[in-house]
Amino acid sequence: MTIQQTLSIIKPDATKRNLIGSIVSKLESSGLKVIAQKKIQLTELQAKQFYKVHKERPFYHDLVKFMVSGPVVVQVLEGENAVIKNRQVMGATNPDEAEEGTIRKEFAESLEANSVHGSDSIENAYQEISFFFSQIELVN
Repeated sequence: MTIQQTLSIIKPDATKRNLIGSIVSKLESSGLKVIAQKKIQLTELQAKQFYKVHKERPFYHDLVKFMVSGPVVVQVLEGENAVIKNRQVMGATNPDEAEEGTIRKEFAESLEANSVHGSDSIENAYQEISFFFSQIELVN
């Protein structure tokens, strides 16, 4: 059994539609535990820094613009194989390809407005968690 932590972001499209509780409920019912959570408004600089890995991709500027369009909920999830578990619960990035019962299949509006972000590896989870949270904020 490998207990891990991963970052989850509930994106502006979902916060605008008041889906925070529904999304957290799906995550918790899958066995993941929220150990840190806060609602924030990203600045353009923060969004650019966070998504810098995509800087050369054609969607980068639209992604940054979208992520600053409203508040987001950043949270740290903990559980057995948390990175993989969270990605399974989120579903495919493209909601049209997501499996039934996943967050993106149920709540996403489009490929861009797909309701959630989740770390894609243990290494990235560590970096992404550190971007938003200090160690003292992680309470398990």
